[in-house]
Amino acid sequence: MERRQLLSGSIALGLAGCAHQTQPTLAPIRTSEDRLFDITVCLRPFRAAGPRIEAERINDALIIHNYGHGGSGWSLSWGSSTLAVQLAMESSPADIAVVGCGALGITSAILAQQAGARVTIYASELLPRTRSARATGSWTPDSRIALTTAAAPSFPALWEQMARTSFKTYRTYLGLPGTPVEWTDRYLLLDTTLDQMRAARRAQTGLSFASYMHRIDDITPNQTLIPRGTTPFTTPYVYRSESMQFNIATYAHTLLSDFRLAGGRIVHRTFNTPAEIAALPEKTIINCPGYGARALWKDDSITPVRGQIAWLIPQADVHYGLFYNDVSLLARSDGIVVQALDGGDMKGYGNDHETPDPAEAGRALASVAPAFSGFSRKADVAFP
Repeated sequence: MERRQLLSGSIALGLAGCAHQTQPTLAPIRTSEDRLFDITVCLRPFRAAGPRIEAERINDALIIHNYGHGGSGWSLSWGSSTLAVQLAMESSPADIAVVGCGALGITSAILAQQAGARVTIYASELLPRTRSARATGSWTPDSRIALTTAAAPSFPALWEQMARTSFKTYRTYLGLPGTPVEWTDRYLLLDTTLDQMRAARRAQTGLSFASYMHRIDDITPNQTLIPRGTTPFTTPYVYRSESMQFNIATYAHTLLSDFRLAGGRIVHRTFNTPAEIAALPEKTIINCPGYGARALWKDDSITPVRGQIAWLIPQADVHYGLFYNDVSLLARSDGIVVQALDGGDMKGYGNDHETPDPAEAGRALASVAPAFSGFSRKADVAFP
């Protein structure tokens, strides 16, 4: 009996020790302006009807368009590019050209390789220097993807197909060296309940952007209200969820390496007219110019949506995202991205200015700083 009690006591102690070792901790994000090391601006290519994924013939060239994803380019890239590559491979071409090396271009190129084609990317900039590289890196598959009044009745089902295909593909990048893709906690700090916040947003004037996340509820974690006083955050309501994110610096390097290792070729080239694209030696071409399609293809259906990111020096002890006072923070391996979202989805709509605004960055940092007023500055704060 004594031996049994001793063993059970040892097991209990061991379990307690394990629980103590794995107890999650939160470190405050240091938001002082002296930690700001860069400000970048991205123009999201929004189309009211949703992305353009269709074929067009110019002389003897078959052009497959794959652009216009708004704020969902990274999130839908694998699903959208799967559709584009299926169109491109209908005639079983041996060689395929891809125009553009952003999120849609590189995924189209890799998928075309996997379908058996020899692929050449033609681009003026490689992925790390494209507009895609200036994205926040969050899984947001219906961010400014379409307008409810302009999208075709069939589009919600198509969106779901793209979202599920992308989600499944991203799972294959989890756990790789450098964590190109990972799951992290997100905290939503509110003075009202989540339902009240949503009602207030619905009452705001502006465009009716489509919302389809309910269609993939089975693969999307819910937001959970955390009991007051059990977190270092001081707002009346704290919601926690988990979300997938892309550490774009590592992820871009991984994608480019995969493409090159599979025999892919990259040619630096700038196109000024569709005729120049149609004149390429490859006669099946997947066109992924992003916002550049507005000028190159004279596509006035594309509306710019300006988004600015302020970059804070990364913190090794911070691995979460947060939304507070209309400011979004997301800790990535290459920096902590800070984005002001006052004005909701209408912020930046129709604005094509890519010049960084330091004043906007300063206001965002000042607005989000009080979120960490309840943290101990001497040590991390642990909570269940």
